[in-house]
Amino acid sequence: MTDLTQQFNARGEGALPGHLGLVFTLVSPAEVRAELAVKPHTMAPNGFLHAGSIVTLADTACGYGCVANLPKEANGFTTIELKSNHLGTALQGTIECVARPAHVGRTTQVWDAVVTHHDTGKTIALFRCTQMVLYPKASA
Repeated sequence: MTDLTQQFNARGEGALPGHLGLVFTLVSPAEVRAELAVKPHTMAPNGFLHAGSIVTLADTACGYGCVANLPKEANGFTTIELKSNHLGTALQGTIECVARPAHVGRTTQVWDAVVTHHDTGKTIALFRCTQMVLYPKASA
């Protein structure tokens, strides 16, 4: 695990990624990999994996990729659009996410992510998000 990946794992502690148990195994400008153990707190009341758990995994992976690609003069980003197609579920084991950039620009980034069930290799969700790159406001 690289120092950058360890920094991003630490970044999520005490926030939603840490509370859910997201673990990042790779963070680089070209690809982000993360996983989430399926546990009772990631499930919906109907007994299936909660869509919010899947979206949090994918959105956080894409967001960390965005941060790894921020221009030097930028001071952050915000997600301005996201879409997820849920194709399956997992009742146990671990789900994995691989996120890759589709567009890395000065003002926006677009990231795609695929979430799969580690045990079966089955695709759980397809995800795309757009982030707006933020810059400090010019002083008046």
